[in-house]
Amino acid sequence: MPTIAPVSELRNYGKVLEKVKPNAPVYLTKNGHGQFSVHSIEDDEEFEKARAMIRLLTEINKGIQSGEEQGWLSDDDLDRHFSERRRQKEMILMEQKAEG
Repeated sequence: MPTIAPVSELRNYGKVLEKVKPNAPVYLTKNGHGQFSVHSIEDDEEFEKARAMIRLLTEINKGIQSGEEQGWLSDDDLDRHFSERRRQKEMILMEQKAEG
């Protein structure tokens, strides 16, 4: 459950910080309107994980949409693609060894 307090309570910030717990941020108001939030590092880490998951799901959905619109690669096409990429990388590494 969040705690709501006026920003003026930051004069005694130790008391405000004591109220901050995981899943229980402190919302600070200014002139009666929400202005800031103080939350635990644990909450921040969970928020970042959720954002990363949303980004990943967005990219997965783009890939699915692309496959449906442009067609899917066969297993053989996929194997050829990555075999070619691997061959190109090996050639680059060999050239770098020869130069250095």
